[in-house]
Amino acid sequence: MRYKSYSVKSFEKLPFVRKMDKEDIENIKVVSKIFPFKINEYIASLVDWNNYKDDPIFRLIFPHKDMLDSKDFEKLKNSNDEKLIYDIRMKLNPHPAGQMENIPEINGKRLEGSQHKYKETILFFPKQGQTCHAYCSFCFRWPQFIGINELKFASKEVEILIEYIKANPTITDVLFTGGDPLVMSTKLLKAYIKPLIEAKIPHLKNIRIGTKALSFWPYRFLTDEDANELLDLFKYIVDSGYHLAFMAHFNHYKELQTDEVKEAVKKILSTGAIIRTQSPLLRHINDSSKVWEIMWKEQVALNMIPYYMFVARDTGAKRYFELPLSKAWEIYKGAISNVSGLARTVRGPSMSAKPGKIAVVGVSEINNEKVFVLNMLQAKNPDLVDIPFFAKYDEKASWIDELKPAFSEKFIFE
Repeated sequence: MRYKSYSVKSFEKLPFVRKMDKEDIENIKVVSKIFPFKINEYIASLVDWNNYKDDPIFRLIFPHKDMLDSKDFEKLKNSNDEKLIYDIRMKLNPHPAGQMENIPEINGKRLEGSQHKYKETILFFPKQGQTCHAYCSFCFRWPQFIGINELKFASKEVEILIEYIKANPTITDVLFTGGDPLVMSTKLLKAYIKPLIEAKIPHLKNIRIGTKALSFWPYRFLTDEDANELLDLFKYIVDSGYHLAFMAHFNHYKELQTDEVKEAVKKILSTGAIIRTQSPLLRHINDSSKVWEIMWKEQVALNMIPYYMFVARDTGAKRYFELPLSKAWEIYKGAISNVSGLARTVRGPSMSAKPGKIAVVGVSEINNEKVFVLNMLQAKNPDLVDIPFFAKYDEKASWIDELKPAFSEKFIFE
C-alpha cells in the first residue's frame, strides 16, 4: 500500500467515509478546529464501517462531538475565529504534568525539545518527527500538531544532547519521542542516533523509540523504500552494545490482528530490538477487562512485552475518555487475573502526574476506612519510588488531584 494521509480537508475522499452520516461528517469538521485530525487508508481499513459509530478504531482516529463542551461546540459550528479556537484550546490544559518545567539546561544553554523529569531517562523530540502517521483522538501531545509554536517540543540539537548526557552520569536511557520519530526518513533518524552512539558515553545503556508506527503504518517496516535501512539501523544500535527498546502503542487488539503488523513485528524482533507495549485506558475504546486480556495475550503470543496501562492524561478530551480510578483498577484487576505470568509485566493503572508515575495498586479497607492503595512507579524524587501510600476512596475521582490523603495530612510527594 502506498502511504497517503488525509486531513479534515480531504478525508471525505476516502471510500469508507461514504458510509458515514452527514451529521457525523460535519461534527468531525467542527471538532477538528480544536483537535488535530489525520488518518491514512491502512488504519481506516480496520474500522467496521457497517457499525462505525461504536467501533473502537473509529473512536481512536476520528474526533467526536462530545469531546468538546456543548457550549464551545455550538460556538465553533459557525465560526473560524482564531481567538475563540485559541481560547478553547487553552482551557484544555495543553501541557499537563508540568512538562514545560522539565526542559534541561547545560552551560547556559536550554536543550529545547527535551525533557528530563526522571534522573535515568531523557526524552528527546527530533524536529522532523513532530507529526504522526495518523492522530489518536485522545493524544496528550495534541498541542504538538496544532501549529502553535509556544506549545511545541522540537529539537535538532543532537550535539547539545550529547553534551548534556555526558555531564549527567545518572542518565542511562534516551527516549526518542514526538509526535512519532518513525515518521522521519531513516536517513534523518540516523543523523540523530549515529552521533549518539559514536560518542561512546559509558553510562548510556538504553535507546528507546516511542512510536505508533507499528499499528498505524506497519509498511514502515515492510515496503517503504527505506524499510530495510531502518531495520539495519535497529541492528546497528543493538550490535553497538545498546538495549534497543521499541515502545509500541497498541490501544485495542484489533490493531494487532493484521498480517502486516504480525510480519512487521517479526522483522523488528529479528534485529535484536525488544518490543514493549503500552496504552492508556480509554472509555469508548478499551474500557473492558476482556479487551485488555485479549490484547496482552496476543502481544505475548507475538513475543512482545506488555509494559504499561496508563490512566488518560488530564489534557485535551480527557472528560470524554476518562474513567474513575476505581473503575480503572477494576478493569486492570479483571484483565491481569486472567493472563499468565508472562503478561503480568504490565504496570498500572498509572497516572503520569507532575510528581511522577502514580499507580493505583488496589482498593482496601484499613481501620474501617476504605482507601486507595497507591505507589510511585517513577518519581522526580527517586527516594519515593516503590513506597506505598494511601488516599481516601472516592468513586468519582479520575486523577490524583481529585484525591485526598488518608492517614496523613499530605501525600508523600507533597
